[in-house]
Amino acid sequence: MAVTLNASTTTGLVQSADTSGTVEIQSNGTTRLTVASGGVTTTGNTSIANLTATGTFGGGVITSGTAVASTSGTSIDFTSIPSWVKRITVMFSDVSTNGSSEYLIQIGTSAGIQTTNYLGQATYVGAGVAGVNFSSGFLVRSDDSNEVSHGLATLCLLNSATGLFVMSYATGHSNENYMAIGAGSKTLSGTLDRVRITTVNGTDTFDAGSINILYEG
Repeated sequence: MAVTLNASTTTGLVQSADTSGTVEIQSNGTTRLTVASGGVTTTGNTSIANLTATGTFGGGVITSGTAVASTSGTSIDFTSIPSWVKRITVMFSDVSTNGSSEYLIQIGTSAGIQTTNYLGQATYVGAGVAGVNFSSGFLVRSDDSNEVSHGLATLCLLNSATGLFVMSYATGHSNENYMAIGAGSKTLSGTLDRVRITTVNGTDTFDAGSINILYEG
């Protein structure tokens, strides 16, 4: 069924019995917005912000990535993140590695992952406190082999003009009496389109759990 709104009829509505599934919105008989199977197009001075290529509104919509089993490899990448995204949540469940290197969350652009000028600190909370400053990424404390982490980290775009992101996280360890917390910031040179989860040394291998992201405009 094709539907045209504000058409040149007395009712302002035209319905056509076909299989196109097209919706048109007109102004004084001129089509200004078309919603079809190929996406959304506009004509004239009409514009719509925060719209993806498939016609899904970016603003206010939470999109889930595809969960990745963190059971192998030295890094896990989530790519092709839309340019309108302003908040990303990284989620961990039962995650561990075969080594003692801390986890890192890194962000990047089409030019690649950026590995410098991350600011902030992460620490343990539990039987003791031990803080570490950020450097090459947002550091998620986990410095024992097979330490099992659960939780999430949230990254938010503070200033779109400068590419400034802020981040905070909390994870709990199910195999010991600790949790980890941290917060910081990173100015990204370019538009964010990817997130990487890896380790400080870059060689420890993930051996359990799953990781996913949510993103929204």
